[in-house]
Amino acid sequence: MKKISQEHILQALSHVIDPDLGKDLVSLNMIDEVQITKGRVKFRLILTTPACPLKDYLKQACIAAIHEHVDKDLEVEVELSSKVTTKRKENEDLLKEVKNIIAVGSGKGGVGKSTVAVNLAIALAKKGAKVGLLDADIYGPSIPLMFGLLDEKARGYDRDGKAYVYPFEKYGIKMISIGFFVDQSKALVWRGPMASSALKQLVTDIEWGPLDYMVIDLPPGTGDIPLTLVQSFPLTGAIMVSTPQEVAIADVRKAADMFRNEQIRIPILGLVENMAYFVPPDMPDKKYYIFGQSGCRKLADDLNIPILGQIPIEAAIADSGDSGKPVAAGDDSLTNQAFTKLAEAVAQQVAISNILKEEFGG
Repeated sequence: MKKISQEHILQALSHVIDPDLGKDLVSLNMIDEVQITKGRVKFRLILTTPACPLKDYLKQACIAAIHEHVDKDLEVEVELSSKVTTKRKENEDLLKEVKNIIAVGSGKGGVGKSTVAVNLAIALAKKGAKVGLLDADIYGPSIPLMFGLLDEKARGYDRDGKAYVYPFEKYGIKMISIGFFVDQSKALVWRGPMASSALKQLVTDIEWGPLDYMVIDLPPGTGDIPLTLVQSFPLTGAIMVSTPQEVAIADVRKAADMFRNEQIRIPILGLVENMAYFVPPDMPDKKYYIFGQSGCRKLADDLNIPILGQIPIEAAIADSGDSGKPVAAGDDSLTNQAFTKLAEAVAQQVAISNILKEEFGG
């Protein structure tokens, strides 16, 4: 066996291209801690997110490249780790420990936006990411109910004369909602400026700590609250949620226009199609597209964004939210799998967006 150096290994791995980023793993600084002993090489493959859907592919591609370009008999051990990317600047003080802020929005209510936001956050956490969830729907907070925390009230502390609040923690995520501060049995009668001010405090006065992803459940539409958030906070990108019906799709187009407004310019990471199809429990191989099949695909094509996931219609989704245990926190099921794939797709798009932002500076 010829003498093998670190340069041989890196040269071989430079043939492995990340399909999403279009560059090789070495130039992307995704290879680290190369160790070579007799007949064996070990190194660390640093993924851009613990939710990377390509990790098995990249691992096998690394092994194959070393066998092809270095030695086919070499034992190769690949240790997987991750370092979540961010496009945040070091001098940004607002939520400076949060790497990525993802807004989940829709054009209208009733499309399952909160369900998607909650289960996306849990699915990302199950993949190993540090995740926070902010309920920004000031007038209709749903997170306390969906997590079985209706009777809980937020606790805080003082630091240097300023009050801070601890987020609640459940199912591996940190969360906060206006519902933890008010009587949810009564209507919240606030004008726009009051609600916007409350939202800012809800974000900035919370002891979030380091987070890979903060998922924000926006209120529907394009009113004061969504505008305050997209204009005041450094969002990584937005996710649009729609059902297949034309009335929902038409409203999502308007919400997408808000994010793409020249004065806002928030990247839209993709579209989530909720209530996409129904699978009968006794016929798991059958899919029935009750509300139509092509509407969300046409919308995604028109907006030039990917469909990140298709969430089926299942009674368990509503039941799990009402019972305080979201479906993504439960056992493996068709819907659980759909949210897992959604989390992988979202993390994938965040990484792509961050790398492109870094390369092109805008």
